[in-house]
Amino acid sequence: MIGLLSAQDRALRTQLPGEPGLPLLGHSLIFLYSPVKTALEYYRRFGSVYWINVLGQTGVVLLGPEANQLVLRNQDEAFSSSLGWSFFIGRFFTRGIMLLDFDEHKFHRGIMQAAFKKPMLVQYLRDMNPVIDSGIARWKPGRNFLVLKQIKQLTLDIATEVFMGEKLGPQADKVNRAFVDCVRAGTALVRYPVPGGRWWKGLQGRKLLEQFFRARIPQKRAQPGTDLFSRLCQAEDENGQRFTDEDIVNHMIFLLMAAHDTSTISLCAIFYYLAKYPQWQERVRAESRALQKDALDHDDLAKLDTLDRVIKEAMRLVSPVHGIPRRTVKEVEFQGHVIPADTFVMITPMVSHHLPDHWLDPEQFDPDRFAPGRMEHKGHPYQYLPFGGGAHMCIGLHFADLQIKSILHQVLLRYRWSVPADYVMPLDLTSLPSPSDQLPVTLERL
Repeated sequence: MIGLLSAQDRALRTQLPGEPGLPLLGHSLIFLYSPVKTALEYYRRFGSVYWINVLGQTGVVLLGPEANQLVLRNQDEAFSSSLGWSFFIGRFFTRGIMLLDFDEHKFHRGIMQAAFKKPMLVQYLRDMNPVIDSGIARWKPGRNFLVLKQIKQLTLDIATEVFMGEKLGPQADKVNRAFVDCVRAGTALVRYPVPGGRWWKGLQGRKLLEQFFRARIPQKRAQPGTDLFSRLCQAEDENGQRFTDEDIVNHMIFLLMAAHDTSTISLCAIFYYLAKYPQWQERVRAESRALQKDALDHDDLAKLDTLDRVIKEAMRLVSPVHGIPRRTVKEVEFQGHVIPADTFVMITPMVSHHLPDHWLDPEQFDPDRFAPGRMEHKGHPYQYLPFGGGAHMCIGLHFADLQIKSILHQVLLRYRWSVPADYVMPLDLTSLPSPSDQLPVTLERL
């Protein structure tokens, strides 16, 4: 196999620490099925820089806060987000905001930013509260309440109501399935449209989503509402430039995925830890009850200090995006190692969140590590990054915060949930981290 490698791949394997992995497959299986555990093991063995061979390409893993800072700050514009992500999800989330670079990314982000400023966030919260209320009112208490299924439906309902100004109705299941298939396709081992395979399902899902959004653009341009979809159809920069129909379709597919998929992952992690540690569930419930409000207003978000720490800790332990790929567009040096141009590079927030060099007892659920007086996450500006960092930091991070808190507030006032003492949530890491058993809990109405 070594004879088939490019000169650059041979140089990486010669100059950097690492090991070949399995014949033909390299590190693909461990990358898909146990990426965090493996990366932590390799960190102990090889340090902050090592090479891997994943899905047919040789790349470099950079670990730790300094590596995160180098890649995400990207001061020399040496790392391309587009070329990194495109290998995985380019076919399915074409030209989404995360898949644009440099000046083009700045232009698109500048137009979109208005949709995430405080006045709009206040309106989004008002719009989502009744959706949460009606959604969780339909939950059925019992011993096998599947958190993933119910939360995913709820966050999709919120995203379509707030971002599109409509209820999906009978189309909801198809749209939800299309998003799931697009996300999972990115890590397909067989990267060809074999009927029934992940790649094929992802392409079918992308086609459905394109048709779904494109059909609605004419009405949104002619009769705009206050939703995000309408605003993208009307938005323009200081020179009067607007998004094309293609731009709008691409951004809506990506934003709707991010608005419900990553929030779902975070909420599942929070539900799990609040079930596993009932004393924390009671603490955040008491905090919500003290507000004496059935639903949150925007000014209430800052009052939920304990809940904020719980959310931060759950997102430390289970990061919604556990790996961030890039590709170099020029030569880079890091810790004495030279990484050539056109090299696949991976950093991983979830591994950074578990490094014992930077966190006290990192495997332990301990929300007080974020409390005043400890503030472990302040050890390095790129130590804690559940929403990424730099120019590509998640554009919807404040939306995610208010959505997660508003859902949890209403759920805490109505329900209590638990898991057996010996239960450990199994994580499926073959795409974005999610409970492979859908997180069954015992749900009780209060």
